[in-house]
Amino acid sequence: MRFLLWLLIVALLFNCGSKEQKSVRHNFSEVTVETIFSDSTSIRAIEIDDNLLMFAGSNGVYGTFGIDDKLAIKNKKINTLDFEEKKMHFRAIADIETDFFILSIASPALLYKINKGTGETKLVYKEDHEKVFYDAMAFWNNKEGIAMGDPTDGCLSIIITRDGGETWNKVSCEGLPKTKEGEAAFAASNGNIAIVNDHTWIVSGGIKSRVFYSSDKGNNWQVFETPIIQGTETTGVYSIDLYDESNGIVFGGDYTKPEDNKRNKAVTTDGGKTWNLVADGVGAGYKSCIRYIPNGGGKEMVALGFTGISISNDSGNSWKDISKESFYTLRFINDSVAVASGKNRIAKLIFKP
Repeated sequence: MRFLLWLLIVALLFNCGSKEQKSVRHNFSEVTVETIFSDSTSIRAIEIDDNLLMFAGSNGVYGTFGIDDKLAIKNKKINTLDFEEKKMHFRAIADIETDFFILSIASPALLYKINKGTGETKLVYKEDHEKVFYDAMAFWNNKEGIAMGDPTDGCLSIIITRDGGETWNKVSCEGLPKTKEGEAAFAASNGNIAIVNDHTWIVSGGIKSRVFYSSDKGNNWQVFETPIIQGTETTGVYSIDLYDESNGIVFGGDYTKPEDNKRNKAVTTDGGKTWNLVADGVGAGYKSCIRYIPNGGGKEMVALGFTGISISNDSGNSWKDISKESFYTLRFINDSVAVASGKNRIAKLIFKP
């Protein structure tokens, strides 16, 4: 009896201590695309939380849809925002439990907090500067969030909130790595920031394309080189995703040469300290968004852009074009269904073997 009790205790300890992610082999090779929303706006920022789909786009358009498991839309709410009689263009979005946030490009940069339930809108951050241009936004938790943008004074523009988005403070360049001449970022898909637990990765592009890294929710920063194509204003990393604290991928290229597939994708296995090219000169060319397929063990991923949708089932070493449909960004709902947005529409993507 004592021996059996000991075996039971050991088994319980082993099971409770195991944190290994469940992973399955999907081997997706095709996708069906179904448009679920159409409007005359360019949409590069979408977010999903339980049964709520949030989006923000050009011409001040933003909104929410209630969705079910099959992505049927209900309770559609579409709104517009202008500032001093000018339409704004939103390319960054993020959410917490009670609210979501949308951030405009160019000057003045305007960050709005919007209540998910009431729709109440509040301007929580404003920045005037001839060089200001914010690109992406994300949250670590319901209190702490981050947004990033192009340099205005020798470093990336980084603003952080620690009070649920009520106030945002810009990080001094004294606490950030210096940027190089011509180094900025692309507001292509709200995909410049990746967060896993307290760890944060931010990508730059242009004349120089690197990965900025913080292990402590933006308090301290390092910067690492990438082998991604760079040297002109249109080259570099456009999107990053991390499957866990160690394994990640960056994707980009040159949107003016979308078929060029040289030096446009690289992976890391050490949390972003080093990056190695994959499928160099073969497979998918320029893409604006990269996302790991949930529960794919870090081996399965989808990249998309205005050139279409491509998929890899082997950690990015080979790619298959599965659709010519044009999009800017996507977010997964589960491991086979995602939402994508682009010019004038939002669509449901269903991936199949």
